[in-house]
Amino acid sequence: MWPLTVPPPLLLLLCSGLAGQTLFQSPEEGWQLYTSAQAPDGKCICTAVIPAQSTCSRDGRSRELRQLMEKVQNVSQSMEVLELRTYRDLQYVRGMETLMRSLDARLRAADGSLSAKSFQELKDRMTELLPLSSVLEQYKADTRTIVRLREEVRNLSGSLAAIQEEMGAYGYEDLQQRVMALEARLHACAQKLGCGKLTGVSNPITVRAMGSRFGSWMTDTMAPSADSRVWYMDGYYKGRRVLEFRTLGDFIKGQNFIQHLLPQPWAGTGHVVYNGSLFYNKYQSNVVVKYHFRSRSVLVQRSLPGAGYNNTFPYSWGGFSDMDFMVDESGLWAVYTTNQNAGNIVVSRLDPHTLEVMRSWDTGYPKRSAGEAFMICGVLYVTNSHLAGAKVYFAYFTNTSSYEYTDVPFHNQYSHISMLDYNPRERALYTWNNGHQVLYNVTLFHVISTSGDP
Repeated sequence: MWPLTVPPPLLLLLCSGLAGQTLFQSPEEGWQLYTSAQAPDGKCICTAVIPAQSTCSRDGRSRELRQLMEKVQNVSQSMEVLELRTYRDLQYVRGMETLMRSLDARLRAADGSLSAKSFQELKDRMTELLPLSSVLEQYKADTRTIVRLREEVRNLSGSLAAIQEEMGAYGYEDLQQRVMALEARLHACAQKLGCGKLTGVSNPITVRAMGSRFGSWMTDTMAPSADSRVWYMDGYYKGRRVLEFRTLGDFIKGQNFIQHLLPQPWAGTGHVVYNGSLFYNKYQSNVVVKYHFRSRSVLVQRSLPGAGYNNTFPYSWGGFSDMDFMVDESGLWAVYTTNQNAGNIVVSRLDPHTLEVMRSWDTGYPKRSAGEAFMICGVLYVTNSHLAGAKVYFAYFTNTSSYEYTDVPFHNQYSHISMLDYNPRERALYTWNNGHQVLYNVTLFHVISTSGDP
């Protein structure tokens, strides 16, 4: 058994936070169950229970039970991702609360000792911060909800352990429904607490200058924080060589890497690594390929219906960028265009297991006018150019099937971006800019409506 402790202030959030996301089942045999509890000192304790590998393999019902256990296990893996993504936001909100209290105390204590100008400045500052009070209250309400969900997860874990011990079928269907309901509710909580609207992009951070003018580099969006591997793919067509560096430090130094030789060449730079697998567009086709790094094999490949390829509908810079794969807080996405959509960008949710299209949206934005695009919290953000002076110009909201024009500038330091992807684990944009591997931090603003829903 391995205990995992997480310090406050993310205790309540982390104990139950992200089980609702649909993740890949672990390829490792034997991992059966995670549970969570709160220690007296305020830490969150998550325990992995690992029975013998032969315990749950005697019949079909046992395999189904094991799948339920793996769903509960995903709580622990996902909560670490949520911690990395939301810690800065929580610190910021708490800092604003302290500032509001300080300003309020100064206003109350002023009693004529401040000049009219200073008093007005304090009042103006308080007016600016006043909208944050609803955000703070909503965080407190969400915390109470998470406490209740955590207790349900704990009860469910106990029921699963009891069923496993008895190896019976009694109550299985009920447990299955409870797992599905908890997944949905926990996913909704995670979306509410961890997501927001893009309001800013930081100055660029150049990590390395390596390779040709075009390419892609990335980390696994669903890996735990201890896994900092970096994948590097130079060029935009007919390539097959993927370099896997052990850490970001090794990538910067160009050391400690292994090579994967893909069985089929890639097209474009819109690749993504998601839970141990690479998703990419097969050269001269509209086929999506899922390549598993550990087994060094293709797990599944499937045509994307009607999708253009071979520079039919690329981004403005060309480069066989017809198909672009992305991962955000809610899963795997494909961005492409079809003849039926008259060259406008189509966004599709993909099942990461089968690569089937789950749902599609026609954004109405012409793909050839887009420099690049990325997904954050179910919103597609599109840049108006790949050259200097580019900005995030268009946003399409899949939850409401609506769009708006935006004006979020970012500094295109090397004047030619050929890859732009969001990593929800690190809340950062990865870019390949004229042979430079560059990072941008992003600022997301969480809006609370009068009804309390995001």
